[in-house]
Amino acid sequence: MADEANRIVVKVGTSCLTHENGKTNIKRIEKLVRVLSDLMNTGKQIVLVSSGAIGVGVGRLGLDEKPSETRFKQALAAIGQSSLMSIYDKFFGEYGYITAQVLLTKYVLDNGERYENSRNAFNTMFEYGVIPIVNENDVISTHEIEFGDNDRLSAYVSKLVDADLLVLMSDVEGFYDKDPSEKDAKVIPVIEKIDAALYARAGGAGSNRGTGGMKTKLMAGEIVNDAGIDMILINGKNPDNLYKIFDEGSVGTLFKGKRK
Repeated sequence: MADEANRIVVKVGTSCLTHENGKTNIKRIEKLVRVLSDLMNTGKQIVLVSSGAIGVGVGRLGLDEKPSETRFKQALAAIGQSSLMSIYDKFFGEYGYITAQVLLTKYVLDNGERYENSRNAFNTMFEYGVIPIVNENDVISTHEIEFGDNDRLSAYVSKLVDADLLVLMSDVEGFYDKDPSEKDAKVIPVIEKIDAALYARAGGAGSNRGTGGMKTKLMAGEIVNDAGIDMILINGKNPDNLYKIFDEGSVGTLFKGKRK
């Protein structure tokens, strides 16, 4: 059951970490760190997959929008990643936790030896009580070696670390039974199977600050569900929703992993 999960991968999207103007939402990051630290105090092991590096880079340089050309995005990722990690390290440090930066590219997880080395590194960080903060290595990524979005990255990381649960924190309440702009749209609390009909309901791309959308979340769900891992989609603009997963077990949409 999701509410009994001990090893958890939490993915937070760019729209949850930045204001509309692209600048860092310090208040929300601080609250997210507080909640994650509190959950770790209960004995849970957490991996944070954090988007936002490019978005933070855009904000730091005062750009009006995220550029499309690869070299600019790579430069912005380098600028934003250091700022983002500095913020995380400061806030987690206030609650007594040490952070570790992990930047991945897809070829690392496609290679048997590198895969095992990565798994061992994560397990050692868990032993030390460290919180790994993961992002794609956008600075060196090319089309051939990139995950494409952090939804799928978080799914692969969940498999890598043998997680019990993947939590996607987005800017929606969950997966809706119809277009969420319609007044009578309702969040589906539990989804047993991701199929073509479900993809047909998914909308387009994400915000102009992020790369994901509902379809990438379904792709992530397929990856982890096939591995027997549950996934929950919640509204990440209220980090307290993380508590509801474990205190109430009824928040967002639960995509149930296949049980053997």
